[in-house]
Amino acid sequence: MAELAADKHVKYIVSVEKKKGSFGSVVIEHMRVNGAYWGLTTLDLLGKLHVVDVDEIVSWLISCQHESGGFGGNVGHDPHVMYTLSAVQVLALFDKLDVLDIEKVSDYVAGLQNEDGSFSGDEWGEVDTRFSYIAICCLSLLHRLNKINVEKAVKYIVSCKNLDGGFGSTPGGESHAGQIFCCVGALAITGSLHHIDKDLLGWWLCERQVKSGGLNGRPEKLPDVCYSWWVLSSLIMIDRVHWINKEKLVQYILDCQDVENGGISDRPDDAVDVYHTYFGVAGLSHLEYPGVKAIDPAYALPVDVVNRIFLGR
Repeated sequence: MAELAADKHVKYIVSVEKKKGSFGSVVIEHMRVNGAYWGLTTLDLLGKLHVVDVDEIVSWLISCQHESGGFGGNVGHDPHVMYTLSAVQVLALFDKLDVLDIEKVSDYVAGLQNEDGSFSGDEWGEVDTRFSYIAICCLSLLHRLNKINVEKAVKYIVSCKNLDGGFGSTPGGESHAGQIFCCVGALAITGSLHHIDKDLLGWWLCERQVKSGGLNGRPEKLPDVCYSWWVLSSLIMIDRVHWINKEKLVQYILDCQDVENGGISDRPDDAVDVYHTYFGVAGLSHLEYPGVKAIDPAYALPVDVVNRIFLGR
């Protein structure tokens, strides 16, 4: 079996930030805060977070914040709950949450909850269970879940559950592994996993593994490294991760590496990017791959960071 080219992946992540004019950098220009979260969390999982300039990153992050308290995807971009969570997660990695006006940020996020318990992503009002998870995760990390109606939030998420045990983006929406992660994660954080039929959902999720060992997001789709995170995290949270072949999945992720230049792609021999590099390494963390730190399946942060936030250690 191939081995994880950890040092090459670290160099790749650091190089992406330096090559601001490259195609790979330009295509995530509008979501650079997300990219920072993916790249920096990967570095932390590999024990290399110290290679970056913390003060420089924190200063740039704060420049992405708006008067509303929310964060944009880059300097001068509109605020959105998705970028706000990534900003909070990056600051959590660095143990720098104290640079935030916690009340202002949490008021922005809480203000996006709708009457039916759902959440909009921003002021324009798109509703999606992704935003329910993001808001709940963000407020929990800031110890401000009391600012929303948690009962209504949970009720809305449960209304998006399907007959196959999965969850969609809105009530009646098709079950999808990414949406399932968001709903399971939100229910886990709020202590509401009893609403899930764990055997039924576990069966749907383990059926995502294809012959190559990789996982797909829906029936009849190609495998993609990112589902190593979405599917595995959900299986771990409902205690059904033993229903898949872990060895074959490890092999699939390693086969998607660029062992010469670093980075991980969605499928073997495709172009690498920071997104799939993060989710590949995070998947290996769930698979207990040697040399990769443990990651929390609900908060998508290293376990030691989550322990520091909630247990003070």
